[in-house]
This record gives sequence, structure tokens and C-alpha cells, in this order.
Amino acid sequence: MKLKALFLLCFWGWLIPISAQDKFEITVSPDGSGDFTSIQAAIDACKAFPDQRVTIHLKNGIYREKVVVPSCNTSLSIIGEDPGKTIITWDDHFNKINRGRNSTFYTWTLKVEADDFYMENVTVENSAGPVGQAVALHVEGDRCVFMNCRILGNQDTLYTAGQNSRQMFSGCTIEGTTDFIFGAATAYFEKCIIHSKSDSFITAASTPKDKPYGYVFLQCRLTAADGVKKVYLGRPWRDYARTVYLQCEMGAHIAPEGWSNWSGTQRDKSAYYAEFGNTGPGAATAGRVSWSHQLTKEEARQYAIGNVFNNIREIKK
Repeated sequence: MKLKALFLLCFWGWLIPISAQDKFEITVSPDGSGDFTSIQAAIDACKAFPDQRVTIHLKNGIYREKVVVPSCNTSLSIIGEDPGKTIITWDDHFNKINRGRNSTFYTWTLKVEADDFYMENVTVENSAGPVGQAVALHVEGDRCVFMNCRILGNQDTLYTAGQNSRQMFSGCTIEGTTDFIFGAATAYFEKCIIHSKSDSFITAASTPKDKPYGYVFLQCRLTAADGVKKVYLGRPWRDYARTVYLQCEMGAHIAPEGWSNWSGTQRDKSAYYAEFGNTGPGAATAGRVSWSHQLTKEEARQYAIGNVFNNIREIKK
């Protein structure tokens, strides 16, 4: 009996993973030289609610997969080698999903549900083309940080979801056509390139009524494709949308009015849109809509990142 018990102990010990086997550094490579060839497989293998940060390193390559970071995968980092060569891509869009009026919210290429997520040097792309709503990146976790990433698509490229979600984008390139940055989260865009691919609207915030901050763009550069001549800084997707541009460089494609109301609504009476210290041909304020605001220096100081977020920079790789 003692020998049998010893055998069973050894057998089950081999089959059941133990905590000492948890990996906190994982490599994914399409050529098979890493721990996994699939990003989703690597995420699925991560410890849930880890007591230290888990880092997935992505080798250069094109990852054709639809990826979700579940809420249990907190404190996860995904770091690529080169944002131009480390690419996650998928091609879902509204009509392809065909799940009724809310199909947009199932079209993501990458969905982040987890808190304390960090991503660097990665492109997230929806490659469906100009076929309507097609989300590349959907983020609803809190304290999520994206550094030196490219978020590429057309309509509805970046969905900043979650009424209590706080998100930061630093040194990123975000491109699209209509409402290509949209949602309810508090999101801070620092030194990003915001690239418009058609005459339309950059943002469509849906900031909850009691939130003091919605979208803040600081020292970003607003650019456009050839032939694009009239782009609005934003329009209110919901009544209390809040969007502010500070010290940004605005190209000539920005409409003199700056902002637009959502057609058929009176959201211009409740939304809050403001600017401070912007430069470039699109930054002239003389023609701005009467319901937008030009901030004083004192008012602009309240949008310092330390006021908008507490300790967001403590999110590490």
C-alpha cells in the first residue's frame, strides 16, 4: 500500500501544475521559436490574478487572430519588438458579425477586459477596410497603458469602454475615418499622432454625467491623408461628452468650427469641449462653435496627468 500511495503521489504530481511552475516571462513567435505561436494561447496559459506581473514578449511577425485578455488576467504586459513589424490583425466588421444593432461591439481585433494591462511596441489593426464600424482595439479594463503602439482602422478604430475605466496612450499612432476614438472611459493621449483618413469626426466621447474628465489630448499631432479637408475634433455620442485638446499641433484639415453637435440632438447644451495653446493652421479659434471653450492657463492646469489619473505612471512593463 505504501508503494501504491507513493506511485499515485508521483503520478498526480506530474499531471497537476504547481505554483513553482508558473511562468512570468513568456515568448510568442510565429516561427515556433518561442513558448507559443499564438498570442491567445499564451494568454490562456498565464496565471489568473497573479501576485507579480506577467510579461508576454512578441517576436516580430503578423499574428492573424482575434485576441481577448480576460478580466482574470490582471497585471499582464504584452511587449513587441517593433511596432511596425509586430502586428495583431483581424477583419471583423458590423455586417460580417451580423448580430443586430449592437454588432459594432463584437468587431474588435484585441479586447482588454483586465485591469493593469500594459502594451508596448505593437500594432493592433482591423483590416476590414472602409466597410463601416470595425473596431481594432476595445479596452474596458482600468489603469491600462499603451506605449509606442499603432492602432489602425477606419470607422470606430479605438473603443475606450467602461464608465470607470482609465486609460493612457503615450507616443501612439491612432488612425481612422469616422468617430475613430469613441467611448465612456477617461482616456489620456500624450504625444500621439491622430491621423484622419477621411472628412469626418475624430472623437465621439460618451463621458458619464458625473465624471470630471473624458478625453484629454496633450501635445498630440493631428494629421490627415491627402485630400482630407474637413475634420471635426469631436461630436458628442452622449449628452455629457467631455474632450479637451492641449498644446496640440493641428493640421489644415481641422474644420474652422472645430466641433460638431450630434445630428438631431441638443447635446451641444450639455457636452464640454475645450482647447488650450494649440498650434498649426487648424488651431485658429475665431471660427469655433459658440458652445466650445478656450481655457485659461489656470484652467488648463487641471488637466495635468496627475490630476486626471492617480499613479497611472506606476503601471510598469
